Amino acid sequence: MQKIDDTTNAINWFEISVLDLGRAKAYYQTIFDIHMVDMEMGEMKMAAFPFTPASGKASGALAQSPNHKPSMEGAVLYLNANPNLQTVLDKVEAAGGKIAMPKTAIGGNGFMAMMIDTEGNMVGIHSVE
Repeated sequence: MQKIDDTTNAINWFEISVLDLGRAKAYYQTIFDIHMVDMEMGEMKMAAFPFTPASGKASGALAQSPNHKPSMEGAVLYLNANPNLQTVLDKVEAAGGKIAMPKTAIGGNGFMAMMIDTEGNMVGIHSVE
């Protein structure tokens, strides 16, 4: 069994809870300029962020089910907005979200910002510029 160390991802998969998968998918595709792939697992409907399963890199999906409830409380997920998160922030409000914290320098670790998505989730974004 492989342990978590400095050569492994601490996160393998994430799910962002949504109430309306179509609305949330349109929001994330718009602000990140990506294409998300629809998936179903029983009563759970998902839209996956772009990834290659064999790459070993973490990824995730939007998820709608009775067990998924959007929230602004609890753990905060930071999505990759490289090279400059301002490009993503500039699209948030027009796509139906809200900016909770503007672009903020975090020392030598780049920049972060916080947004509230169309489903009511607090989500962070991070970039090097």
